Amino acid sequence: MKSIYMDHSATTPVDREVFEAMVPYYTDIYGNSSSVHSQGQKAYRALEESREKVAALLGAKPNEIIFTSGGTEADNQAIITYLAKNPKKGNHIITSAIEHHAVLHTCEFLAQQGFELTVLPVNSYGEVEPDTLRDAIRPNTALVSIMHANNEIGTIEPIKELAAIAHEAGAVFHTDAVQTVGKIPVNVTELGVDLLSASAHKLYGPKGVGCLYVSKGVRIGSFMHGGGHERNLRAGTVNVPGVVGFAQAAEMAMQRLSSREAPLAGLAKRLTDGIFAAIPNTRLTGHPEKRLPGSVSVCFDYVEGESILLMLDNHGIMASSGSACASGSLDPSHVLLAIGLPHEAAHGSLRLTMGKDNTEEDVDYILKVLPPIIKNLRVMSPLGQ
Repeated sequence: MKSIYMDHSATTPVDREVFEAMVPYYTDIYGNSSSVHSQGQKAYRALEESREKVAALLGAKPNEIIFTSGGTEADNQAIITYLAKNPKKGNHIITSAIEHHAVLHTCEFLAQQGFELTVLPVNSYGEVEPDTLRDAIRPNTALVSIMHANNEIGTIEPIKELAAIAHEAGAVFHTDAVQTVGKIPVNVTELGVDLLSASAHKLYGPKGVGCLYVSKGVRIGSFMHGGGHERNLRAGTVNVPGVVGFAQAAEMAMQRLSSREAPLAGLAKRLTDGIFAAIPNTRLTGHPEKRLPGSVSVCFDYVEGESILLMLDNHGIMASSGSACASGSLDPSHVLLAIGLPHEAAHGSLRLTMGKDNTEEDVDYILKVLPPIIKNLRVMSPLGQ
């Protein structure tokens, strides 16, 4: 049976070159990067060289990069510690209704602590419209956090324009760029962001490592308390093998970004066109053009997403019905509800996200398998009668 992985927005496989770059830092150069002896200094040099490579991918300076355990920690540190370090900036936070829970739940936690929170609505494509942010800004708005692209529906947000609006009002701007770094060009200067979160395992790097970009002049604090690692901003022995893997993946992404985008977009179009040609009562979710390359997100009327996933998996196709972090929940996706889908439609969602190793043959196999699955499920569904 074929085995086709179509869930790259959840995680990517570690590239072989990335893995090989990491191995020596487990077995040969294993020193603590804070130690003064030769083993430690070799690890320290690898750490700083890696910081340069990750910074280059983002168009940042090396001293603006803090390594973390991943995107969730970076989101939490950006939002919580900025507000704690800058109380005079105000106590109002703005985010959007389609954020990853790493941002939404963090903002909701802060609201319970007394901060004022505004959650912006999005349009039917999942876009935060600039005028919506402009109308929500207040004199006491301290921070705006809007994701660069949505992990479920793939819509890319107008971050440059949104950041400019925040800055006009004196607020700082954070973006969760976990889904975009390594997939599309991400330059912090061009975007105009103050804080940006990224994660290695979304770009063929290892799990358990990410980074937070902090623009020069923006004051944040340590989220982890202990030693003085990462310039006193992230206590704990640094995961040097993971950071080296992240850097290798970042360097490879820089080299291959332009050559990967068009093929992935072509595969997504082939798959989307095929689905709509073969399966009636189907709707695309997310923006039809301003979306991540390789991202296909659809909803099928009269069926339930989990059943689709199980039947696809029986045919060797691994996909998702939304965010991997929400799997196991019986509630419909908050993203799909935010773009205006009714509950019954949101339950019939399917997310197919492609990576560098997917092929036209993979797409054609899905187009062979998926239509009869949907047809059979609709026959069994009381909603489809």
